[in-house]
Amino acid sequence: MKKIPMRKCVVTQEQFPKKELIRVVRTPEGEVVIDKTGRTNGHGAYLKKDLAVLELEKKRKALKRALECDIPESVYTELEELMHG
Repeated sequence: MKKIPMRKCVVTQEQFPKKELIRVVRTPEGEVVIDKTGRTNGHGAYLKKDLAVLELEKKRKALKRALECDIPESVYTELEELMHG
């Protein structure tokens, strides 16, 4: 049986299968992007696909702490769209 890769949500600190999370990456150039492939180079942080978790993240700034840089508003907009879809 193949092992399911688990990752921790930076907001809730819960473990989930990697496929249930959204990966946000700080690239080596310092740009913050949403990694849809799971293979983008850089420092990654995972978020549960849940709008309530996204709201909590905005209050706690968990992504900013995890990636050690400011998160552009465009990234939040894209995350909201991904979670609705």
